Amino acid sequence: MNNTPVHIIGGGMAGCEAAWQLLQANIPVIIHEMRGIKSTDAHQTDGLAEMVCSNSFRSDDMQNNAVGLLHEEMRRLNSLLMEAAEHCKVPAGSALAVDRTDFSKYVQDKLTAHPLFTLQRGEVDTIPPQEWGNVIIATGPLTSEALAKAVLEITGVDELAFFDAIAPIIYKDTIDFNKAWYQSRYNKGAKPGDDASADYINCPMSKQQYYQFIDDITDGEKSDYKQWEQDIPFFEGCMPIEVMASRGVETLSFGPMKPVGLDNPHSDEKPYAVVQLRQDNRLGTIYNMVGFQTKLKYKHQQEIFRKIPGLENAEFARLGGLHRNTFINSPKLLDHQLRLKSMPRLRFAGQITGVEGYVESGAMGLLAGRFLAAEYLGYDITPPPMVTAFGALINHITGGHIEGAGTAKSFQPMNVNFGIFPPLEFKKIDGKKIKRKDRKPLKAKRAIEALEMWLEQSQQSAEK
Repeated sequence: MNNTPVHIIGGGMAGCEAAWQLLQANIPVIIHEMRGIKSTDAHQTDGLAEMVCSNSFRSDDMQNNAVGLLHEEMRRLNSLLMEAAEHCKVPAGSALAVDRTDFSKYVQDKLTAHPLFTLQRGEVDTIPPQEWGNVIIATGPLTSEALAKAVLEITGVDELAFFDAIAPIIYKDTIDFNKAWYQSRYNKGAKPGDDASADYINCPMSKQQYYQFIDDITDGEKSDYKQWEQDIPFFEGCMPIEVMASRGVETLSFGPMKPVGLDNPHSDEKPYAVVQLRQDNRLGTIYNMVGFQTKLKYKHQQEIFRKIPGLENAEFARLGGLHRNTFINSPKLLDHQLRLKSMPRLRFAGQITGVEGYVESGAMGLLAGRFLAAEYLGYDITPPPMVTAFGALINHITGGHIEGAGTAKSFQPMNVNFGIFPPLEFKKIDGKKIKRKDRKPLKAKRAIEALEMWLEQSQQSAEK
């Protein structure tokens, strides 16, 4: 038996979940956690799995919410985080929320009580040496400056981002095409006679609608930057729309909302401004609002953006934002088992891979731990099917996202949502069209069935 320990850098959600999966396979683990020796600008304690922002894991409704489905999938894979949440939960309606102090203590006590677990305090400031063997890097959005520099050296200067500039993402099937239309400016890239081959969906605005929009985004309440984000400058290429609007009322109409080269097939009136949406995943199920990164609070985003013609009934897979974050260009750098293509002994897990949220980070840690356990013990394991929450997430960050310029700037972090799942294989049941409200439960049912089959196959592979 190979008794070489697996090293995990980072004791957050992803690192702890990865460690637990490895320990369940009787594989020794060392977590390297710098807190206790060196703190961050956001953490308050040196406890493992500290919840820095909210104390909520969001919705626990597995039938109608993708994060609730991810909870259930994690439970079925013996998740330590879900076990801890169950023991430490507090009343929160349909959400899963916890006492954050008790939660961190539960996770740390559970890990440190395991005879194969070691917690080593101290910063890892370089790429781990070859003698460490397989390593999981799960350092999160506040990766130390020294380690981030080391990652830059092995991945390339354009493959690591330190700040999210997130545009809202909309479910395509909630866009009103009686008002919106497909077209690229001057019809570039479109195939003759096939409007849907154009790269953009366009939503037109009259002059009055545009001026009202400028007033709304200027007056709308904005989220504040956290203290450690204050010194991060805006980049001209990811300027918040409200900052652009403050430079002059026509700035947006001559920028991302310029109407030139576009013809509204629904009206003879030329649009004064146009909101463009660009396909965000290979499945074509979600579209992002081009150039609409914003610090508007979520409530105001929904109210204001639903005034845009064609988006009155829009449902959002993700709302916009800007905040500090460290993440790699996973679609380019990682394989489907979260290994760095150029150095396969290194795996990445958690928010640094380009997922958003406690649950998603933990899920990527769970998978990284399982993938590495299989490799360590010498049996084959495939990623979970794409129809599962696990599979949809890992597919999105390692291949499902549409690359733009091939840099980290074209890849933005994503929460789990049903928009990144494959569409249902059928559109009718008993001859009747499936209603939108019924699609999510059907996708959830499909996911659990596929996960159970994958678990059975993985177990058979392990027993051979």
